[in-house]
Amino acid sequence: MTTKKAPDVLERLAELCIAFKLPTLAEQLGPRFVDAGHGDVLGLLLELFEVEAGDRRERRVDRLRRASRLPPGKTLENLDLGRFPKQLAAKMKELAKGAFLERADNALCFGLPGVGKSHAAAALGNALVNQGHSVLFTPTFKLVQELLIAKRDLKLSRALKALDVFELLILDDSGYVQRGPDEVDVLFTLMAERYERRSMLITSNLVFSEWGRIFKDPMTTAAAIDRVVHHSVILEFAEVKTYRGEVAERREAAAKGKGAGDDNYAGGAADGA
Repeated sequence: MTTKKAPDVLERLAELCIAFKLPTLAEQLGPRFVDAGHGDVLGLLLELFEVEAGDRRERRVDRLRRASRLPPGKTLENLDLGRFPKQLAAKMKELAKGAFLERADNALCFGLPGVGKSHAAAALGNALVNQGHSVLFTPTFKLVQELLIAKRDLKLSRALKALDVFELLILDDSGYVQRGPDEVDVLFTLMAERYERRSMLITSNLVFSEWGRIFKDPMTTAAAIDRVVHHSVILEFAEVKTYRGEVAERREAAAKGKGAGDDNYAGGAADGA
């Protein structure tokens, strides 16, 4: 049985009824039970409502995860934040709280291939889904191709509206988009449509000074940068070593350690002889 006081029980029951879209029940459930002399069962009723709320949350998260296209296993728990500079790790932890979605802010991840940008983006996406936020993870080139097909079929507006259901759109590897005028046009349209309305998280191996390689036209490049940078958090992976480089360093260190061990053993054998 719940240990909450009667006013707290009534308030929580009303909150849950509202969450279940039962406004009349929210207004009348508690008072009706109390007036009928059954106020003592409200605690048990609240427990049942909490079970229902928990089940609904789990089902919602499952639906959101299936719709997100997030790669499996890419979570903050298995992302080694110790590899990252403290400021970068702190920014990621703050983004994982989800407050930036309420402001329709963006997040931009820059760094060389292999430093963990995509893993970090997916991990943030998974953390937000666990909180009940809607997220879509997609390679940028793939989404651009889907939007091109929609534009060809005169359904681009409908396709962009369908993306509005996602609070966060994660565009992975934006530097690898084909740079024809049609691709540039739909990518810019997407960024303009979400500007100050919905959040984007963009990963790229190209810093802003190189975005001209994507958008070609200087005016379009400047306009695109303006839309994604305004109200944004920038995550710099410049000082992060690549996974491949770290593996090579470990192997080299292990080889040196083994060699030193062999030398010590050989020297000890000689001394003993």
